Amino acid sequence: MQTIDKLKNLKRLSACLALLLLISACAQSPSYQKPQAPQQSQQAQTLGASPMPENLPPVKVAMLLPLSGNHAHLGQSMLNAAQIALFDLGYDNFQLLPKDTGGTPTGAEKAAKEAVSQGAQLILGPLFSPSVRAAAPIAAQARINMISFSTDWTLAGGNIFVMGFLPFDQVNRIAAYTARQNIKDVGVIAADDNYGRAVSSAFISTAPRYGLHITKTKTFPPQSKNLAPDVKDFSQNQINPNTPPFEAVFMPVGGQQAGAIANLLSHNNLPPRSVKRLSTGIMDDPALTSDPNLQGAWFAAPDPKARIRFEQNYRQTYGQTPPRIATLAYDSLALTATLARQGFQQTGHPAFDRGALTNPDGFYGIDGLFRFHPDGKAERGLAILEIRGRNIVTIDEAPTSFTAPPSAR
Repeated sequence: MQTIDKLKNLKRLSACLALLLLISACAQSPSYQKPQAPQQSQQAQTLGASPMPENLPPVKVAMLLPLSGNHAHLGQSMLNAAQIALFDLGYDNFQLLPKDTGGTPTGAEKAAKEAVSQGAQLILGPLFSPSVRAAAPIAAQARINMISFSTDWTLAGGNIFVMGFLPFDQVNRIAAYTARQNIKDVGVIAADDNYGRAVSSAFISTAPRYGLHITKTKTFPPQSKNLAPDVKDFSQNQINPNTPPFEAVFMPVGGQQAGAIANLLSHNNLPPRSVKRLSTGIMDDPALTSDPNLQGAWFAAPDPKARIRFEQNYRQTYGQTPPRIATLAYDSLALTATLARQGFQQTGHPAFDRGALTNPDGFYGIDGLFRFHPDGKAERGLAILEIRGRNIVTIDEAPTSFTAPPSAR
């Protein structure tokens, strides 16, 4: 591809420039910088931490993405991120096989068949749940594992691993942190859809473990254009009308709905200074930092430090800001290359088997610490982030190692 050729040419040029850099004591560092995970001494394997040995055997990995159709921009952005990972890792014999799903189940099935026929040893993607379901039987029949970018945890199992940002670790992390800040009474408001029901239910069941008391709950129609009645009812304290019904509100919503609910809470005398806003990584959106009613909001998400470096590199290479989930493509490619090297060095074959993928110590990528559980779901080590001014800042660092063994969840 043209972009890969561009990156490879840059790599060859950098070798020529190395001598000049040694001669010139005043030379500036190259503007392209490889994303670096935080330094750590724990057992999790840092992806791309050591250079690839020369002359590693070839490996073929397919990446199924919507490269045409309504979501073509998203698919191309993720492919771009994977190409950056290939450049960073320097695995010259790594053959990436991009396959277009068109964003449809039919397209995903066709793409999976093409990947298998071309000798793919692992499949990365697809992105959307229906596409994963369509491609999964093809991969299973060929005895190929698949690392999906979906956030649909119900897909996990068998040969399917779900790498998307799942809400359950986020719920546990934000609940634990909230309790440590001496907050006891929490209200929960969520959309009446699959995500809202699952996440709010998880929070409600998790809360007692940390001593949190759920004082009020509310669901609203996900497509509602008038949330005022629902939020008004949710905001009222029937026992003591002059006292807020909770100290914090867990609201797993993003985008315009997050702003609308936060504004209505303030309108009902529950401003951020008196009622803390809590959420999941769905609120990890720079656009929300301009909303005064979301100031001080806390949510659990991967630490952004290494991601920021990746985003800078992406903008430099492609001239635009990548979508948030582009990091999944980068980390999945880095994971694949790392496991391939590890397998070739130990057994002479790439380590794409279940045992390698479910390494209990996990891996460390640009989205931080993660591992796959035996049931195929990803677990992540998460930070607590806060909306502060026009920024999203880390107020509680993410862990750098897992302290408990994985288990089916």
